[in-house]
Amino acid sequence: MTTDDTILRVEGLAKSFGTTEVLKEVSFTVRKGETKVFIGPSGTGKSTLLRCINQLIVPDAGRVYLHGEEVTHAGARINHYRAKIGMVFQNFNLFDHLTAIRNVEIALLKVKGMKEDEAREKALFELRRVGMEDRADHYPAQLSGGQAQRVSIARALAMDPDVMLFDEPTSALDPELTGEVLEVIRGLARAGMTMLIVTHEMRFALSIADELLFMEHGTILERGAPGDLATSPTFERTRQFTGRFADL
Repeated sequence: MTTDDTILRVEGLAKSFGTTEVLKEVSFTVRKGETKVFIGPSGTGKSTLLRCINQLIVPDAGRVYLHGEEVTHAGARINHYRAKIGMVFQNFNLFDHLTAIRNVEIALLKVKGMKEDEAREKALFELRRVGMEDRADHYPAQLSGGQAQRVSIARALAMDPDVMLFDEPTSALDPELTGEVLEVIRGLARAGMTMLIVTHEMRFALSIADELLFMEHGTILERGAPGDLATSPTFERTRQFTGRFADL
């Protein structure tokens, strides 16, 4: 077990699809309450990295540890670890035939084995937390994209995860709906949630990150405090990428 406040440790993750090497020996640690934000061009392995962390994609090499316990090759215990590593996807992944509250309840009932009334109370609490309690009985088709994404965040939070992974949480939204989702994530950061975020929303990245990690060609090319990476990066490639938002 870890003796410090490290929650997540990633060591040497590598993944290829066919002959394409998507991740190359990626390593980092995450402490309790930290928000790490991954930036970089599309196709550099950021989303694959998140999926390898919670084993939606099995890495070819490397290991992931949660509280010092190995998540990779967890076998029958993988669902236990996935419940502790919440995931919010680009495209919501809600069940269209279920209301908002039922979307949040379903894992509480089937994974955590809660009673109906207990699950309902917990689901309402999490919907309230993301400002969606008044839409509890609406179906996904009756929600805006921003509202649907907030329900998906509530669903992940309902499992009481130790760390939250956000994979481009606003990329499927119209620009005017982006702000409401980002404000929910900011609220989680203020509340001390441990988070890994992949985003192209650079102003948001600068405002919320404890550490920015710039990825290119499947590696973490550079990492550091948001202000440092935006204004005085070490590598020219980082400078080219961050230069367009250095004055934000």
